[in-house]
Amino acid sequence: MKPNRRQATSPAIPVLFCLFLPLAAAQQRYLPTDVENGSRLYRNNCFACHGPDGNSIPGVDFRRGQFKRASTDEDLFRVIVSGVPGTAMPPTAVNDSARLALVAYIRSMHDSAASAIGSGDATRGRDLFEKEGACLGCHRVNGKGSRVAPDLSEVGAIRTAEYLERSILAPNESVLPEHRTVRAVTRQGTVITGRRLNEDTHSIQLIDSEERLRSLDKSDLKEYAILTTSSMPSYEGKFSSSELADVVTYLLSLKGMK
Repeated sequence: MKPNRRQATSPAIPVLFCLFLPLAAAQQRYLPTDVENGSRLYRNNCFACHGPDGNSIPGVDFRRGQFKRASTDEDLFRVIVSGVPGTAMPPTAVNDSARLALVAYIRSMHDSAASAIGSGDATRGRDLFEKEGACLGCHRVNGKGSRVAPDLSEVGAIRTAEYLERSILAPNESVLPEHRTVRAVTRQGTVITGRRLNEDTHSIQLIDSEERLRSLDKSDLKEYAILTTSSMPSYEGKFSSSELADVVTYLLSLKGMK
């Protein structure tokens, strides 16, 4: 039975497998949330041996899609659970969602590398991002910029080139549920909008347009809605194709502060 698409919750996954056969041409398409959850599992458990780009072990390169004992996603699922006898990869008891998320991230590493090779200049992309795009007015990168929109310091480790390009050109199509803007109206008539950080039955926490952390009691609200559109403007037509490639290449280079 194939795993269900759920968020990964398993905290412990050991060193990944040493593999290097060519990948099958057609693979399952994963959701951005699968990739993001898998990136955290990879960073916490596999990073030390395989490195940030999955190529620290000779003969193994996740970003080039080089594997040894697997060619399909099902093969990768099996290796994670059963391990590889005689290697540093032991059998691992993980739930389906964690296994799926890790494979999703490994596949995205290959997709990102294939899309980004030779496609743009990261230095020019940074200038476009910070100046013409004025992206730091909302986003934050390695401690610089605003907290109004999601922090992009590690975006290159959790997003594919395709996803980043769509986020720039058509943000309404790619905004994740956890990044949606909320609009609340208090019983006194005060309107508050901001990016949702956390929510439970009785309250909601957000960061407003002035970067202030707000905690609102739902019982004190007259209106409350999660907006279905992104607060980010579309850059369709604002960047040329080469400029867009530069910006995407810059974003893919962001792997977090070393």
